[in-house]
Parts: sequence; C-alpha cells; structure tokens
Amino acid sequence: MKTLEEAKQYIQSHIKDIPETAIILGSGLGHIAEVLTESVVIPYKEIPGFPVSTAPGHASQLIIGKLSGVPVILFKGRFHLYEGYRMEQIAFPIRCLKLLGCKTLFLTNAAGGVNREFTPGDLMVICDHINMTGQNPLIGKNYDTLGPRFPDLSYLYSPSLRALAHASAQELGLSLKEGVYAWMTGPSFETPAEINMVRNNGGDAVGMSTVPEAITAAHSGMQVLGISCISNMAAGVLDQPITENEVMEIGKMVAQNFGKLIEKIVKHI
Repeated sequence: MKTLEEAKQYIQSHIKDIPETAIILGSGLGHIAEVLTESVVIPYKEIPGFPVSTAPGHASQLIIGKLSGVPVILFKGRFHLYEGYRMEQIAFPIRCLKLLGCKTLFLTNAAGGVNREFTPGDLMVICDHINMTGQNPLIGKNYDTLGPRFPDLSYLYSPSLRALAHASAQELGLSLKEGVYAWMTGPSFETPAEINMVRNNGGDAVGMSTVPEAITAAHSGMQVLGISCISNMAAGVLDQPITENEVMEIGKMVAQNFGKLIEKIVKHI
C-alpha cells in the first residue's frame, strides 16, 4: 500500500482536474491519445511501482488531459501476463486509479473474432467474460480499504454503460456488436481447437488482456465498460494464418470510428 500511495501522490501532482474516467487503449489504438487537449504525459517508468509495457504498439505513457472537455486519465500501453508480469503488477495501476478517485474504467482491446457472424473491423461491447487462464488478480492478501475479499462479478460490465455505448454508436451511425470476451494468456495465438472450445462455451471474441483489469476495477467499486475491436478472425475460422501485422492494420483502419465512439461515450458518462 505504501508504494500505491507514492504512485498516487506522484500522478496527483500532475493533475489539475481530478478525472473520474480512465481509459486503457488496446493494441493499435494508441493514436486516440492525439485528440486529448491540455494533456500532460508521464512515462510509466517515472511513476513509483509502475511496470513498463513491452508489447508492440504500447507506448508506456500515462496521459492526463481532456477528451471532449471531460478530464480523463489515458493509459497508452497496458500490461499483459505474457510479458512476464505478476498479476499484482497488472492490478497495480488500476488500484492507483481507485486511490485517485476514478469511478469509471473504459477498457479497449484488439481481439480475435470467435463468433462466425463477426468480421474484422467490427466493434463489440463486452457483456461478460470467460477467464480461461486460471489466474486472478485478487489472489493473495486482500486490502479491505480497496474492496471486499469476495467481490460479486454478476454485473461487472455495467449494463448502464453498455446501453450508453449502444446509444452513442447509434447517434454516430455505427454498428456495435455485443458479446462475451474470453481471456487467454498468449503470447501465442490460440489453436483452432482452443477457439472451438471457446465458441462451444459461449465466447464471441478472444484476447490476451482486459479481464484482470476489469476484475481489479470491479473489486475496487469502479464501473467498467469494455469494447473490443475485432482485428482478425480467430484461428480456424478462416483458412489462413494470423499475424501481428493484421491486428495492427485493422486497428488503424477502424481508429477514426473507434475514436469518435470513445469521445461520444465519455462525453455522456
């Protein structure tokens, strides 16, 4: 808790208006940070206790600014289990947000489409998740000041925020899917058999992030909204290999619409 408090104080020293909303940008979506105004950039390495992103497309910067006039904290880069980080390290920045007074966490990611009705470039609101890893960020000592030992996740992905996302997409004339996100560790892409298992168990998209952050935020009493960019069809859906470049390219293609949607949602939160 001491290091958490130090990180909170360091970030707080750079904040003029206390943001109640934080946004974590997924792979290929970092350029959304460019539309922020009055922005202050803090490299992760300068914040006490913060890990540093090593994944491609993740810049390792915390950006504090205004999006459509609304104060936000934006994570340009996130942390994954496959990078070798412990779950407590992945949870650390989210717990910092709790101490700072953030009330809403907006999670974005690039995901593989499991649902055969999806196509690359689709946006999907996460209504629920399946944790396929056997890992949980709350394993270990519980800090009662942050949240309860056994938090309920029945409404982890806020129904009201999901409704707001759909309404915002409709205002913009954008199509927005809804589905279940399955979390796998990576860094290898999933096998066709694993994807078939995910589909048979109700998953619509699969990825290597988001779930530990969502669980930590829910434990801390924050409202959570998650939106996936379907960057590719998952293994076995199409008769072709999956590449990292494909993920990044689709992210660039949908960036403008995704950015507009994020702005619209934040404005109404």
